[in-house]
Amino acid sequence: MGIKEDLFEEYDYDIVEDFIIHFSMMTYQMENLIIYLSKPENYKNNIEELFRIAHNIKSASSYLNVKPVKKLSMLLEEVLEEARELKGPANDDFIDWLLCVKDQFDKYSKDLENDEESYSELDPNIIKIPTDLEK
Repeated sequence: MGIKEDLFEEYDYDIVEDFIIHFSMMTYQMENLIIYLSKPENYKNNIEELFRIAHNIKSASSYLNVKPVKKLSMLLEEVLEEARELKGPANDDFIDWLLCVKDQFDKYSKDLENDEESYSELDPNIIKIPTDLEK
C-alpha cells in the first residue's frame, strides 16, 4: 500500500483526490510566478500570489498530515513572508531556490499521484536558503 492509499484509509476519498488535484495545479502555477519575479513590475503581485499558494498548500497538507509537503510549505511561507517586505525584483539565487522548491513540490505531487511507497528525498539545495533576495 502506498502513500495515497494510506490517505484514503484516513480521510474521505474526495478530500484526498481534491488535495492531489489542487496541489498539482498550484505547483504548476508557481513556475511563471517565480520566473517573472525578476521583473520589477511583477514582483509585488507575484510574491503575494506565491505566498497565497504556499499558505494554501500548508493548510491542506496540515489537515491531511502530509508531513513532507507541510514542512516544505511552512519553510516556503516563511521565506516568502520576508520577501513580501522587499520591493524587488528578485535576484537569480532567490529565483533558483524558489524553482528548486517548486520542483520538489512536483516530485511530491507525482509521488502522491503514483501512490509511491514513500516520498522523494528532499533536494539538499533547498536547505541553502539565499540570504539576499533582491537584485
